[in-house]
Amino acid sequence: MDFRDRLFELRRHAGLSQEELANLLGLSRQAVQKWEAGTSRPDMDNLVLLADYFHVTLDYLVTGREPACPPPPLEGESVGSPQPSATVIHHYYHEGRHYEYKSKRTLFGLPLIHVNVGTRNCWARGIIAVGNIATGVVALGGLAAGLFTLGGVSLGLLLALGGFCLGAVSVGGVAVGILAWGGVALGWLAVGGVASGVYAAGGVAAATEIAVGNVASAPLAIGLHVDGPRAIILPGMKGAQVTEAVQALDQACQGVPAIVLWTLKYCIRLLLD
Repeated sequence: MDFRDRLFELRRHAGLSQEELANLLGLSRQAVQKWEAGTSRPDMDNLVLLADYFHVTLDYLVTGREPACPPPPLEGESVGSPQPSATVIHHYYHEGRHYEYKSKRTLFGLPLIHVNVGTRNCWARGIIAVGNIATGVVALGGLAAGLFTLGGVSLGLLLALGGFCLGAVSVGGVAVGILAWGGVALGWLAVGGVASGVYAAGGVAAATEIAVGNVASAPLAIGLHVDGPRAIILPGMKGAQVTEAVQALDQACQGVPAIVLWTLKYCIRLLLD
């Protein structure tokens, strides 16, 4: 009997699946699977953790020369089967730092919480997911996809926050969405350093309907430097002229959601100040 056989027997006597043992040790199931298949072997840190967990010596685990040393049985338990500890081990191993937690409670077949982070591409999948790659109703990660997301690259059906984000409502360095706010914003209503959309406001704004900005280009363009069939230049405007500009904006925004009118008027006030 070699190491892989001993590990299999210890795990079987403990009543654990490969995935359960991997979760207790903070490993991926594939790592345990490779050990039992004989395609890879654990390093010294892993061996110590396994020996401590199954209450056997390192000599027995590696060479099989010493018998397993099970702890004294509890009342009602049979003698001869090593019993696992209930301790959850936060494990660091030679393939890189890694931590994983998966809640036992599930919804629609997914754990309520799944945390899977490390130096490699760790994928978290759950109702709430946190990982290098995360997918879930609420997802946080380097690459995040779900209903509500936060990440370096963020894809959110409803809300996306991140460096590059795509969603119904997007806020980030580069934001693409129905409502988009960002350094570069592309959307039906876009607000940002560079903004483009049906309605746009920002440092440089281009729109198919109304644009408000330092530099604005649209059929109705309002700003400091403007280009369009109806151009309203803000510098030097006073009472009646400002009122006229706001009335033109109100007329152009008839029938559109109030958030569009509020956003454009707010940007006009910033430019006038």
